[in-house]
Amino acid sequence: MTLFIAVNALSQVKYENHFTNDRWRIDFMLSGDAQSQSASLSEIHFEKSWSGSKKNLIDPFEYGAYYVKVYDADTLIFSIGFCSLFEEWLSTEEATKVKRSYSHSVRIPEPKNPVHIELWKRSFETGQFDNLLLNFDVDPQDRLMVKHGLENNLEGIPVLLNADSEEAVDLVFVAEGYSEDEMIKFAEDVDRFTQYLFDIEPYKSHKNNFNIWLVQSVSEDSGVDIPHEDIWKQTVLDSHFYSLYVDRYLTLPDQTKLSKLIANSPCDAIYVLANTNIYGGGGIYNCYGMCAADSYYDAEVFVHEFGHSFAGLGDEYYESEVTFSDYVNTNVEPWEPNVTTLVEFEKKWKDMIEVNTPIPTPNQIEYANALGAFEGAAYIAKGAYRPVYECRMKENDAPGFCPVCQRAIIKMIDYYCK
Repeated sequence: MTLFIAVNALSQVKYENHFTNDRWRIDFMLSGDAQSQSASLSEIHFEKSWSGSKKNLIDPFEYGAYYVKVYDADTLIFSIGFCSLFEEWLSTEEATKVKRSYSHSVRIPEPKNPVHIELWKRSFETGQFDNLLLNFDVDPQDRLMVKHGLENNLEGIPVLLNADSEEAVDLVFVAEGYSEDEMIKFAEDVDRFTQYLFDIEPYKSHKNNFNIWLVQSVSEDSGVDIPHEDIWKQTVLDSHFYSLYVDRYLTLPDQTKLSKLIANSPCDAIYVLANTNIYGGGGIYNCYGMCAADSYYDAEVFVHEFGHSFAGLGDEYYESEVTFSDYVNTNVEPWEPNVTTLVEFEKKWKDMIEVNTPIPTPNQIEYANALGAFEGAAYIAKGAYRPVYECRMKENDAPGFCPVCQRAIIKMIDYYCK
């Protein structure tokens, strides 16, 4: 029912009635600890050229830990879901002892009229967006709106152009840990990773739906921080391994800093290439994907992390090292399209399963080619289920994405392009 309402609301919103051709970047802070959290508005920046869809303005997926709604009077005119590293940190032991703050930025098309903006958080207990963290009113004519010109001179450089931005997925690659002398290497790396993307389904069959851009963000040093080895670099995004105390988890501490780097670029999805040969990466839905440019399994890690950041896919492994605790509530249905607790399985991939397949599906080799519900996913061995025995969201050695993940990716591509 939620999807039906969203799609119908979307069809009633006429872009030209509510928005200009430009965009805003809303910067805010997420703060708190395991017991409570809050949000505060930092600034709203004017940026040129909204590159997202002008047809699909209301998010039909309702993915993510957070959700932004924009109202013109009483009419919902735009919405978007997203995740943050802050949400992951909240489930760690450290969050029971100290409060922290994380920056985040969200882009929306520039409204023509005064708007009311709300930021909602998904409840762990109910699985619904029922916790209002922040709400405020904004008048586009406000003289304090930040319109002082470009924040940097970094222009998105086209690598592959297949369609107008409003009818394509604009994927932007950002350089991290590349010195000025290594920009040629960065361009070559982008070409290589672009090939990785279109070597695997369903991206291979949807190559014409993508535009690829790169941003030559220069770092003083080559490489990235490796805190657990006491290696520190001066880089444009201050990225580091050992995020949340996991060796291979490669992230950056300031998402707003990244958002500023792509301020002059068409952008629906961001991927950060880190100039290192150390294995690792990370992907956060509607935030960014990131991986090492020169490590083993570089192609596999890239498409896995892009699965997180672009399509909202969840991790299907359950035995690897993480520092999360109580990350999944097995009493509610998780929002990730490829993970289920079987609480509301009919909302997931139940329609794709053959009648004779047992649910739950035994974790046995005889079902290796079956589509079912295999126990073990989302970092826990019991109570969460994945669609197939092996998928790229579980194993680097898996041949590719399973049918459930492919369907989710295609739906996201269509959202941006149709």
